[in-house]
Amino acid sequence: MRNKVYLAGGHHSDWRDTVKKIKTVEFFDPKLKPNKRWSEYGTWDEHYIKQCDICFAYMDKANPSGYGMAAEIGYAKASGKTVIFVLEAGHEKDRYLQFLKQFADIIYDNLEDGIEYLSTF
Repeated sequence: MRNKVYLAGGHHSDWRDTVKKIKTVEFFDPKLKPNKRWSEYGTWDEHYIKQCDICFAYMDKANPSGYGMAAEIGYAKASGKTVIFVLEAGHEKDRYLQFLKQFADIIYDNLEDGIEYLSTF
């Protein structure tokens, strides 16, 4: 049985495509969800976070806020999921984002290391 991975993080870069090159797991990618209305948005996320085994969260330097990702990390952790958190080094809000590390099982400061670890599942 393949592990299921929920991808949490910004929607403005192609980081998800890089992560999804791993073929040993199944991905739930919120960027591909069919409904774009705000009233439906969170329900899709909650459903697939409940279904996943691992929440892979990536906070890249281009992500201006990370509020949605923070909610996804918290919900995943509260649901008993494994949380892999990549907080890219040098983010302008780094000191504020440090708190999110408390809700992660493992933390990296670059995407490549996070992907390498995820590929071991």
